[in-house]
Amino acid sequence: MKITEIQAELSALGLDAWLLYDFRGINPISQNVAGLAEAHITRRWFCLIPAQGEPRWLVHKIETSNFVGVQGTVTLYAGWEELNEAIRALLAGVKTVAMEYSPNAEIPYISRVDAGTLEWIRSMGVEVHTSAELAQRMEARLSESQATGHQASARLVLQAKDYAFAWIGSQLRDGKTITEYDVQQVILGQFDEMDLVTDHPPIVAANAKSSDPHYAPTSTDTQEIKMGDFILIDLWAKQKDPGAVFADTTWVAYADKTVPARYVEIFDIVKEARDRAVRFIREKWDTDAPIYGYEVDDCVRGCITEKGYGEFFIHRTGHNIGTVIHGNGVNLDNLETRDARALISGICFSIEPGIYLTDFGVRTEIDVFLAGPGRDGVKVTTAPVQNRVLPLL
Repeated sequence: MKITEIQAELSALGLDAWLLYDFRGINPISQNVAGLAEAHITRRWFCLIPAQGEPRWLVHKIETSNFVGVQGTVTLYAGWEELNEAIRALLAGVKTVAMEYSPNAEIPYISRVDAGTLEWIRSMGVEVHTSAELAQRMEARLSESQATGHQASARLVLQAKDYAFAWIGSQLRDGKTITEYDVQQVILGQFDEMDLVTDHPPIVAANAKSSDPHYAPTSTDTQEIKMGDFILIDLWAKQKDPGAVFADTTWVAYADKTVPARYVEIFDIVKEARDRAVRFIREKWDTDAPIYGYEVDDCVRGCITEKGYGEFFIHRTGHNIGTVIHGNGVNLDNLETRDARALISGICFSIEPGIYLTDFGVRTEIDVFLAGPGRDGVKVTTAPVQNRVLPLL
């Protein structure tokens, strides 16, 4: 665990401690921070990390093998009465703790501790604060090797995208019958050759299916791709190395030589909103002004609303990216939630505005890594970005 860094953040926030807690995997943030993500633990465990001093663990007697060598002292319990006594002793003298909860469920990604446990901790006279900022700083910031690996994965994901669109064009020119599912499997084949892994097959959506942001074809639910079709591909993957970070991008294309004006019009609006977000972040980052997740969403959503399509932008602007595709850092969101966390150095996130109409939907997605201070520290890692609807013939 990054004890020194955690304690510095606790002191800055004026908190006595961070109380990590998990039961049967309900709190992946605590698992990750404690270095127990791969452990198979079936009973409740706690770890109190004070602003000063060594961590103090409270674990069940049948789980001791999972806590061999942890930093700090370990106290064991078996029965619930023993647990009640031990938790009171653990929290003695502690007035404020951070835990994985979000006031009014504003950020559900952080709401990992059940209401009953919160009531129990509060009943001991302890004031519980959200760990949202702590979690972002301790879990969402990429190491140098993770950032390098993410950028390598981004290059490969873009290559897989290029291969897929080229394959569609060649198949159609040869008069062959292909489906969305066929294209999806081609991309997965590319991932295998590139030694990449993903947590879900990519999205390949034609025409009206592209207006469903989370549609993904299967062997039994797919449709043929034909000449004159509008096609959206959203793909994400990462290296197989431990701690590898995902790369995620979305592009759109048209299966003919000339793209109809309607597709160009909608794409250009979405592209403008995407690029406005990058400018907004760079300008504020360059002056060291705070940037909050909801502000970037407002910027992007305002652009699309100005053009008359605000009601058709039905999801947040972007999500945190980490070792899982939707990480626990700040999201660019003032629609689904109001994410008031600040963008900080070391995090990676997507910018992916969309307009979803009845007959087709457009989304363009890029990844951004905040490497350090100054405008040059805002790095678009999925470059080159898409600047026009791709004609495939």
